[in-house]
Amino acid sequence: MPIELVALIGLLVVFAITTALDVNMGSVAFVAAFAVGTLVAGVPVDEVITEGFPSELFLTLVGVTYLFAIARDNGTITWLTSAGVRMVRGRLVLVPWVMFVVTGLLAMAGAPLVAVIAVLAPVALEFARRYDIKPLLMGLMVVNGGAAGGLAPSSVLGSLSNAVVERNGLAIDPVLLFAGSLAFNLALGVAGFVLFGGLRLVGVRTAVPERVGGGVAVAESPDEPEAEADLDRHRVATLVGLVVLAVGALAFEVNIGVLAMTVAVALSVARPSVGRQAVHQVAWPTVLLVCGTLTYVNLLQSLGTLDYLGRGVAAVGAPILGALIICGIGALGSAFASTIGMLGALIPLAVPLLADSTLSATALITALAISSLVVDASPLSSTGALVVANTPAPQRDRVFRQLLRWGFSLIVIAPVVTCLAFVLPTS
Repeated sequence: MPIELVALIGLLVVFAITTALDVNMGSVAFVAAFAVGTLVAGVPVDEVITEGFPSELFLTLVGVTYLFAIARDNGTITWLTSAGVRMVRGRLVLVPWVMFVVTGLLAMAGAPLVAVIAVLAPVALEFARRYDIKPLLMGLMVVNGGAAGGLAPSSVLGSLSNAVVERNGLAIDPVLLFAGSLAFNLALGVAGFVLFGGLRLVGVRTAVPERVGGGVAVAESPDEPEAEADLDRHRVATLVGLVVLAVGALAFEVNIGVLAMTVAVALSVARPSVGRQAVHQVAWPTVLLVCGTLTYVNLLQSLGTLDYLGRGVAAVGAPILGALIICGIGALGSAFASTIGMLGALIPLAVPLLADSTLSATALITALAISSLVVDASPLSSTGALVVANTPAPQRDRVFRQLLRWGFSLIVIAPVVTCLAFVLPTS
C-alpha cells in the first residue's frame, strides 16, 4: 500500500479514536505522527515532530489568548463591548453584522486574515458572552466576514491568486473573483445568522451604557443592572496595547503571536497579579488539539498525500468532474492547512484541465478559491482555532464540535455549489 494512502488512513484512525473515546485529538495526532512518520515511513522523529510542529500558530494562539485574558480580567474588554453597544444603540441584532462588515473591510484593505481574526474574534466572543448571543454565530460572522473580503484584488489572498494565475499563463477577471466570494460568504453569513440564533435578536434591545466620569456606566434597566468600570491607568494601558497589536499586525504585518505576547508580558510586568491569573486562562487544551493535529497534517503534506490525491485529476475525462475534484482537494486541504499554500499548489494543477476544455479560467479559479477559503471556519485551521480558543471555557468543546461539523460540511457543499454556480454554466 502506498505510504501516502497509509498516512491518510492514519488521519481517519485519529478521528475515529478521538470521537469514540473523547480523548484530546492533538495528543493522539502526535502519537500517530510518530507511528506513521517514523515507524512506518522511516522519517527521523526530529523531522516529523520538530519540523512539522506549527510553531507560529502555537505562538499566535498562546499570545492572543494570554493578552485577551488580561484584557478581560482588568475590565478592558467589558469597556469595549459597552462602547460597541452604544454604537448600535443597544440593537443586538446589528452586532453580528457589524463584526461581519468590519472584518471584511480589514481583509479587503490587505490585512492578513489570521491577524484580522486574532484581533476581532476575542471582542466578538466577549459580545456573545455578555449579551447571551451564541458564540458559534459570532465566530462564524467574523470568519465569513473575513472570507467575504479575503479575495478582493487588494487583499492578501486575492493578490496571491491573481499573481499565481498570471505566472501560469492564465487570465481571470479579479473583480468577478471578488464578487463571487463576497456573494457566497454573504449567503453563508445569512445562513449562519438564521441557523444559530440570529433571528431571536430581532427587536431585542439592551440598555445603552452611559458615559460617566471618564468611564461608562449602564443606565438603570432590569436588562443590564451592573455598572461599568472607569478607564483607570491599567485599562488605558491595555487599550494602548490593543491598538499597538492591531496597527502592528494589520498595517505593518508584524508577527501577531510575537506582538501579542510582547504586549501581554508588558501588561503583566505592570500588574503581575493579573498576568499570573491570565496564564491559567490560555486555551491550553485547544492549543494541544490544534498543534497536534496540524503536526500530523504537515506529515501528510511532506509525504505527498495531497499530491497523490491530486494526480487522480489528470485521469478524469469530464472537465466538470475534474473541476469538482480540484475544488474538493482545495477544500479538504485548507480545512487543515494553509489556504495560501493550497491555492499556490492547486492553481497550477488546474492549468492542464483548462487547456484541454472550454471551461472558463475565471469560473474555475473562483470556485477553487472560494472552496479553499470558506472551510477556514474549521477549528483545525488557524482562523477557526482562534475562534475556539477565545470562546469561554465552558462552551469551548461544544463550539469546537459545532465548527468541526460546519467546516467539514463545507468541504462537500462548497465545491459542489461553486462548481454548479460558476463552472457548469461555462462548460
